[in-house]
Amino acid sequence: MRIISGKFKGRRLTPPTSITARPTTDFAKEGLFNVLTNYIDFEGTTALDLFSGTGSISLECVSRGCIHVSAVEMSEQHIGFIKKTMDSLKVDNLRVYRSDVFRFLTTNHESFDFIFADPPYQLPNITELPDAIFKQKRLKDGGIFVLEHGSKNSFETHPHFIEHRNYGNVHFSFFQ
Repeated sequence: MRIISGKFKGRRLTPPTSITARPTTDFAKEGLFNVLTNYIDFEGTTALDLFSGTGSISLECVSRGCIHVSAVEMSEQHIGFIKKTMDSLKVDNLRVYRSDVFRFLTTNHESFDFIFADPPYQLPNITELPDAIFKQKRLKDGGIFVLEHGSKNSFETHPHFIEHRNYGNVHFSFFQ
């Protein structure tokens, strides 16, 4: 796992083998951020990383100049890895929340310029995520929400859907 661009470009992060998260592949992450540069300038923006796992997307956002990033993760072990990485990189603008994502969306009242969600592909209520984001008004006007999912899901009929990209077995649906 590596940081693709920005002030930490090229830094390799090696999570312990006991981490159960499935990090977004470097190939898919690079493709995703290439597309995102057409939608958003990360300098000075805010980001929310849901189901953050190893924190790969959160740290990429920090590296690219986001002024504030919030990461939501349930696993204490994953949070420990994120915090250890934050310490080693001297990151102070990333806040990690231990919470269920759906609970966080209803109790936290911030809105963000960019939201990324990488839930387990087999999450039973994965199709409810876009509605939860928009119902709770967590995305700022003009912001972009990206949902990573497997091939079995399609969000093309969602009213906020704008684009779909896939990189191998990794699928991204974009919403605005």
